[in-house]
Amino acid sequence: MSARPPFPPFDEQSALIKVQAAEDAWNTCDPERVSLAYTEDSVWRNRDQWVTGRAQIVEFLRAKWDREQDYALRKELWGFRGNRIGVRFQYECRDAEGRHWRSYGNELWEFDEHGLMRRREASINDVEITAEQRRIHGPRPESERGLALPIR
Repeated sequence: MSARPPFPPFDEQSALIKVQAAEDAWNTCDPERVSLAYTEDSVWRNRDQWVTGRAQIVEFLRAKWDREQDYALRKELWGFRGNRIGVRFQYECRDAEGRHWRSYGNELWEFDEHGLMRRREASINDVEITAEQRRIHGPRPESERGLALPIR
């Protein structure tokens, strides 16, 4: 059994660490690496899709990052309690037709005692933007860590 500190129950500092670790991992666009933060039987609701287990997580993320090119993500801690964390996020990408998108969303996370996420529920809305409107480029620089996400 693998473990992913920090472990619940979360305080503000440990929740912030967990959120930044998730952002950093997702920005690698490496499905196998990202999947290791989830339990073997983790359950997701992502938009209108349901995903169960690491193998399906890898499959889902591989397809996602094939579609969503130049993917760059920012996450922000919204709240925490016990073994749960609420996050808001934005990411930007480009599709195969060259259109650019900004996606806004909220996630609810639940962790096991080993710090692995066993449940993830994500609600996401997409807005088409121009290339010039992109403001998220690659992983977050150290100087921007902890900054709030703009609404628009």
